[in-house]
Amino acid sequence: MNSSNARSSSNILSTNLGELELQVPATLWQRPHLDAPEVRAALSGIKVPGLSTVQSTLERLYWKKYVDRIKHGHAYTYFSSVSRSALLGRMLGDVIQLLHDGRMETILSGFMRVAAEHDESSLDELKTLIRSRRERGEVAGD
Repeated sequence: MNSSNARSSSNILSTNLGELELQVPATLWQRPHLDAPEVRAALSGIKVPGLSTVQSTLERLYWKKYVDRIKHGHAYTYFSSVSRSALLGRMLGDVIQLLHDGRMETILSGFMRVAAEHDESSLDELKTLIRSRRERGEVAGD
């Protein structure tokens, strides 16, 4: 397939977040309640975009319900309205929906493989999280 015709994963997932749209919530998790110029100054790891690009990104994230804002005078300060784990969960859900073959074993096997490749303690942590969730009586959709 010609790479110019290939769709990136961010174009086929419902979360549809680009690099900047992922970097902004990460910035706000570390330092909530920043205005657009402060978000721009705090961005790292990517080419720093112009202020208008940061402002439009914050607006898109607000309408997608990934950030919230509070008006202070003529400007807004922003904070993330989703946790890191919730955002990751949405993104994983999109990938699963896209690639799922109908068998739960495929999802669990792939997830366990990634956890084991991260480090051995990840599997122990996964086991602890499962036990804790069962003890609290949590089920899907809670």
